Amino acid sequence: MKKIGIWLDKEKAHLVTLKNEDVSFRTITSEIEFFHPKGGARSKTKWGPQDVVQDSKYLEREKHQLKSYFKELAKTMKNAEAIAIFGPGDTNTKFYKELNENHKNLALKVKTVEKVDSMTENQVKALVREFFNKKSRV
Repeated sequence: MKKIGIWLDKEKAHLVTLKNEDVSFRTITSEIEFFHPKGGARSKTKWGPQDVVQDSKYLEREKHQLKSYFKELAKTMKNAEAIAIFGPGDTNTKFYKELNENHKNLALKVKTVEKVDSMTENQVKALVREFFNKKSRV
């Protein structure tokens, strides 16, 4: 039985694949740009107009980049029989939502979506092993 645990944030995703007793680890980096728009600038004249920062443009671009990142992750997990999703922030829940909307067959295989802090590769492997070992005992 092929079980996949994934720890992801906007920067990268760590995939741990458990197949019987074999454990494989793979990191997929995202192509998401980190946007840091500068604040609006004042004109030289007193009480003059202020430049406006177009946040919507940055957010829309990030949304499209997230969508392609999630699509790539879904492709790598298509053969999984059970999936566990971990990660800090809300990227993990956004990924689960994307699976529900566009990859129904994978969404049905998701056993958990949990918030966990940043981890090393070995900690991610241990977390995934521990999660699936608990599930198999219950």
